[in-house]
Amino acid sequence: MRLLLCSLSDVASVNIREALLDLGGWSEAGVHQGQPCLARGNDLLATIQEAHLYADHIDALVSRSCGIDIASVVFLSRHKAASGIPTLTVHPIGNFSKADLGGRPATLVRAAPDMMTSALRDLLSDAAGLGFQVSFEVTHHGPYLEAPTMYIEIGSSEDNWGNKEAARAIATTLISSHHVVAPKAIGIGGGHYAPRFSEVVATKRISFGHMIPNHFADHADDDALRSAVTMALEKSDGANLAYIHKKSMSRSRATHLRHLVESMGATAIESSDLEDL
Repeated sequence: MRLLLCSLSDVASVNIREALLDLGGWSEAGVHQGQPCLARGNDLLATIQEAHLYADHIDALVSRSCGIDIASVVFLSRHKAASGIPTLTVHPIGNFSKADLGGRPATLVRAAPDMMTSALRDLLSDAAGLGFQVSFEVTHHGPYLEAPTMYIEIGSSEDNWGNKEAARAIATTLISSHHVVAPKAIGIGGGHYAPRFSEVVATKRISFGHMIPNHFADHADDDALRSAVTMALEKSDGANLAYIHKKSMSRSRATHLRHLVESMGATAIESSDLEDL
């Protein structure tokens, strides 16, 4: 089953859980940390006390508590940014270098490219008219799990976390997502909100897994970049494509990254190489 995980320490997470429960159809399927686990179709909704970031191995722990195999995990979460711009985000997890916010240093968690990308596409329509931006975030923070994992979030400030319409849009997306199977790619370049990768999936048949931002790539030598690209490909459901956000960097830098990626046996692509949805 797919585990949908709520944290009681997170206002937005509880808000999304309540929106999911409002959809109905849930039945008790076990208990974890004294909280009921609820099942609906192929989804299992569980609740923990602690912050998501440090819930290492939560897939295995819930599986053991409820006697149910966990195929993938979705963290229901808040998103915080200094800008305070109302934003709904989706992202994979792990760390390319230090583990300042949970997880393991230089270790990625398996991404779920089709699930994550399909969720972003559906959010674009499910949240239309609410005044929220919808975007990917690049790979960052913990916890560490074995199952394919994504975060889905309400942000970017406390004023937004309790927004019932935003929570309802996320709940609708999670329960009714139009799962699209597409070629798998990693993303390289751009900023934290991965604007180009967010734009591409709205019109092209592609699923993004891990995304390596410029703020890591610009300060990494070729050995560190090869390590990051290798991890990203391996942990993105066997992706063999790399979309380089060329306009976010110099032409010489983009060429260098393309050569590096192709020397590793992957294929560098751009929008013109992709089928329309």
